[in-house]
Amino acid sequence: MAVPVVFDSPHSGMDWPADFMPAAPREAILTTWDAFVDELWAAAPAAGATLLLACFPRSYIDVNRAEDDIDPTLLESPWPVPLATTDYSRRGMGLIRRLALPGVPMYDRRLTIAAVMHRLRECYHPYRTALRNRLDELHRAYGKVWHFNCHSMKSRGNGMNLDEGALRPDIVVSDRLGRTADPEFTRWVAEWFTHRGLTVKINDPYRGGDLVATHGNPAQGRQSVQIEINRALYMDEAAFVRGARFAEIGRLMGEFTRAACDLSRTKMAGSLTR
Repeated sequence: MAVPVVFDSPHSGMDWPADFMPAAPREAILTTWDAFVDELWAAAPAAGATLLLACFPRSYIDVNRAEDDIDPTLLESPWPVPLATTDYSRRGMGLIRRLALPGVPMYDRRLTIAAVMHRLRECYHPYRTALRNRLDELHRAYGKVWHFNCHSMKSRGNGMNLDEGALRPDIVVSDRLGRTADPEFTRWVAEWFTHRGLTVKINDPYRGGDLVATHGNPAQGRQSVQIEINRALYMDEAAFVRGARFAEIGRLMGEFTRAACDLSRTKMAGSLTR
């Protein structure tokens, strides 16, 4: 039975468009990839939830950034409308990435306005529209919707991250400091993983990107949280291959999807249980 629960994985694609011609080595670009995250959450449809995946790489265009979060130094000519560059762009990780890794430029040239517009038209807008439409459709049908924005994270922050050099927990749950989900719901997510023996932090070092910021509105019954999984749990970070615990972590995420779908049914019935 379908439920108003949506999982989306915006960074697990690695199909390179024909016009993607980066200067950075492929090994550096692979570090930007949420490798196998789509597979970890593959049980979502069977549980009754919606699963949305991006096929194109985040390093081509990042759908978890605002459309105007563009570093102007990447462009051959001025953008036609005012930009709202954020700290992400300043650190090299805006809508269009400037850096693949610290000190490793993504491009050896500036991009034309037409090239960026093409990426927006062919990848960014279709993904964002599909996610918005599905969330709106479920909200209209049920009056509530639960959105899980799914990612992976390096096991240790690098020079482009605010937590440079720090070892990270197994799971980070983010809700933009309580703005995109009810604190009770965010705690439920964090505690679910804690009770299964994983180390969990809330809003540290990640607070949530533009997708949860856009779609989370708890006052309207729209709960949106970002979930980051430590790559060391399920893959070999150096070789970019599935690790010994991959199947185990996949089963765990399957259990979580079923628990989240059950929670949505319970909440719609008027009570909250763990």
